[in-house]
Amino acid sequence: MPETERIVINTAPLIAIVAALGDLTILQSLYTQVLVPFEVCQEILTGGSSGFAVAEFEVATWLQKQQTPLNISLLLLNSLDRGEAAVIQLAMNQNIQTVCIDEVAGRRIARLRDFLLQVRLVFCFVPSGKATPSQCSKQYLKCSTEVSD
Repeated sequence: MPETERIVINTAPLIAIVAALGDLTILQSLYTQVLVPFEVCQEILTGGSSGFAVAEFEVATWLQKQQTPLNISLLLLNSLDRGEAAVIQLAMNQNIQTVCIDEVAGRRIARLRDFLLQVRLVFCFVPSGKATPSQCSKQYLKCSTEVSD
């Protein structure tokens, strides 16, 4: 069984977690190490027109934000956007078996590489309509890691 204590995460799931919960602390409660590739850091810090999730990302000092760009394989760069390619490349470089990505093409390539996908993390709903990190964590842990295309 793959180890799931370490995860490499992409931009959209990070933003979705902030949108759903207001911060990224749920990741800290689920994983001992959360790695964010340099390329993903750049995408988040650019922040689009609204700067959404930038402040929450910056205060999450426990995230392992990579400081240098990766040497990403051409196969990945030609198949995926830069952030997802970086997530898969960093996972391969660090021998991390769990990645959190949201796009279909990225999930397919991750499956080919035998990664355990953790994309349901961003879909957390509880009956009250407002989830606490604890509730979300419990809900997430009940989910299967199988994701359909």
